[in-house]
Amino acid sequence: MARSSSSSKQDRVFANFASPRGRVYDSILDTVGGTPLVALPRMTKLDGLKARVLLKLEFFNPLSSVKDRIGVAMLRDAEARKLIKPGHTVLIEPTSGNTGISLGFAAAALGYRLVVTMPESASIERRKMLRLMDVQLELTPAARGMAGAIARANELLETLPDAWMPSQFDNPANPAVHAATTAEEIWADTDGEVDVVIAGLGTGGTLSGIAHRLHSRKPDLAFYGIEPTESAILHGDDPGPHGIQGIGPGFCPNTLDRKALTDVLTVSERDSIAAARRCARIEGIPIGISSGAALHAALTIAEDPKHEGQTIVAIAPSFAERYLSTSLFTGLT
Repeated sequence: MARSSSSSKQDRVFANFASPRGRVYDSILDTVGGTPLVALPRMTKLDGLKARVLLKLEFFNPLSSVKDRIGVAMLRDAEARKLIKPGHTVLIEPTSGNTGISLGFAAAALGYRLVVTMPESASIERRKMLRLMDVQLELTPAARGMAGAIARANELLETLPDAWMPSQFDNPANPAVHAATTAEEIWADTDGEVDVVIAGLGTGGTLSGIAHRLHSRKPDLAFYGIEPTESAILHGDDPGPHGIQGIGPGFCPNTLDRKALTDVLTVSERDSIAAARRCARIEGIPIGISSGAALHAALTIAEDPKHEGQTIVAIAPSFAERYLSTSLFTGLT
């Protein structure tokens, strides 16, 4: 039967929707990466910005965060090096939440038991997601931050037989997967027309990996890391409590290559939340708190006349819904 003219009109209206992928995936693990770069036309217009600001929406990964990349990469790399074996090795990892969730789905798909240590300040959404995937969760005092979670994980590593720690803060597979995937996606999607890349610094692996891959292709490309104003240890301050989950671990990880970065900027929890809420309200993109920090920095940098006509890419690590119980949603009814 011939298609109606109304159907043809609808097809044309919907022509810009994402096209089918054209394949069936063998595993959830194969769906990681390929996240979109999205412009912010209303925010840039309202702010009178003459630079193009793009958000790389990492919550399009299967478990809704940038950490899905390293969750899979660290386990695949360890298997290739015969460090771990499904059904035999117990995985132990300290995390503020998203890495644990990403390791959780990868461990489940590959057949591993996972134990996660996490500061008790982590959102309830993170805890429930971990338990849903049968991850054993141990909460550590919030006042000790990630250092406390790491200390407890190391204790468990010594007591549990056949245990192995992916060590997101030390594992070279962390920046390596961002060099191989995230950097290449940014380069391809902008046709190499990218001038600034901004990302929050948790492990530092995301921005370090991107910088390692792209600097040689475009030496004047700038890379800005973001840490919380309330715990600006890379600026010489003492570590302190803050509400930007996922960045600002309170120490300088081995996966962070400071020499690869142009500079490290600070953004407050308040400004991070304000930017995230504004992004949802004006652009319809609900991002998490650390994404708000990167966005705030991107918009600030875009105000500088020297960036006129340039393309600024900010990494949005996670989705707002993972922060329902946090200050991001306080006062919203």
